[in-house]
Amino acid sequence: MIAKILIVEDQFIEANNLKIILQKAGYGVCKFARSVQQALEVINEEHPDLVLLDIHLEGELTGIDLAQTLRKRNMAFVFLSANSDENILNAAKATKPYGFLVKPFRKKDVLVTLDVAWYLHQHSQESNKQTAEEQKNLLPDESDFPGIIGSSPNFMDVLSNVKLVAPSETSVLILGESGTGKELIARAIHQHSTRKNKPMVVVNCGALPSGLIESELFGHEKGSFTGASEKRIGKFEQANGGTVFLDEIGELPLDLQVKFLRVLQEKEIEPIGGHRKPVNVRVIAATNRDLEKEMAAGRFRLDLYYRLNVFPIMLPALRDRPKDVLALATFLLDRYARRENKSINGFSDQVSKELVDYSWPGNVRELENLMERSVLLSTGKIITTFSLPGRLKQEDAKDSGRLKTMDENERDYIIQVLDSCNWKIYGEGGAAEVLQVNGSTLSSRMKKLGIEKRITLKDPRE
Repeated sequence: MIAKILIVEDQFIEANNLKIILQKAGYGVCKFARSVQQALEVINEEHPDLVLLDIHLEGELTGIDLAQTLRKRNMAFVFLSANSDENILNAAKATKPYGFLVKPFRKKDVLVTLDVAWYLHQHSQESNKQTAEEQKNLLPDESDFPGIIGSSPNFMDVLSNVKLVAPSETSVLILGESGTGKELIARAIHQHSTRKNKPMVVVNCGALPSGLIESELFGHEKGSFTGASEKRIGKFEQANGGTVFLDEIGELPLDLQVKFLRVLQEKEIEPIGGHRKPVNVRVIAATNRDLEKEMAAGRFRLDLYYRLNVFPIMLPALRDRPKDVLALATFLLDRYARRENKSINGFSDQVSKELVDYSWPGNVRELENLMERSVLLSTGKIITTFSLPGRLKQEDAKDSGRLKTMDENERDYIIQVLDSCNWKIYGEGGAAEVLQVNGSTLSSRMKKLGIEKRITLKDPRE
């Protein structure tokens, strides 16, 4: 348990407001420090358990400099910040803090952040002191996550974080490339939470028309605008008591970000044309965008980022989990073989090698599409051959001995991604999402490069 907290902040009003929040919650508070030197003196005198640390302080040294010292001393610390400079944020993150708090401070955010920070710190410090049984309880078990495949260390860390954060009420931000399984992890968090018997409502912010996002999220009253012929219940109200998963939160327009921030802060929504009403939801958000760059460009609000970033979970790309590729491929192969009533037992050695060696730009989603297609085309007991996207084109170029132009390379890569997405351009799982470009931009580029959309006949057995 945290007994005493040191506040390192050069603005007295902000430091004092934070002190009041902490003392009302029962925490002891050391005397304030305005500089790194003062902070070190207080640490030596009062021995705090945790440090709340502003980045900009009096004197030449910054909070980032102090954070490096705290890390060497194995002291827990959380940054206090209202800074959106990408370089400063990256430097702060490099010190491995246990959290960030955005100014102005809100009581709930402060207390939740402290609970998570202290839990993480204790887990880090005491992992070597735990009994074998205690360590086993903290490790993810296959039975805990049915349908989630992976044993690579970086993926096991993700599942450990899911077990850690799921029972709490804090918001979670899931980060990672498109196709890495962010919704699957969000569902795992929901299923391990106290809200598991309540609804989980999924919203793809990138797929909603800009003029309908507010109505979709918060609802509207009948007659509140032209075309509102009946009352609509929004996604947040549908999820009352449960979880809202906002996929591609980076696509949310700035004006809606303000209203979403109010939901996080006040736990209430305001339907269009209606009155504010309380709502009890847990928010899990996800994005494949770099939100720090989005903040620096003015496209994402700093305060919303910090509210969401209390507990971030970074999903590794499939190319960074080569140990898991064959296990995932086998799992997906079995699933589609059962669906098609085919008896397929695995892969040839050559195919297994190709699967592991491939870079998987579309991640697990690309692997899933490839396994589905391979099962449909297979006539034997094992998969002995298939075409990885772009492989034949690359081999043809190699055989010709001619270096390709930039346009030719770009054309081949776009076709490779389109193949992995079954030539779906727009929306979730589409090539535009994988390439992280606007759908109309991709269509224009395809036209310029002479790429024509393929028409694929739907399998009559589906």
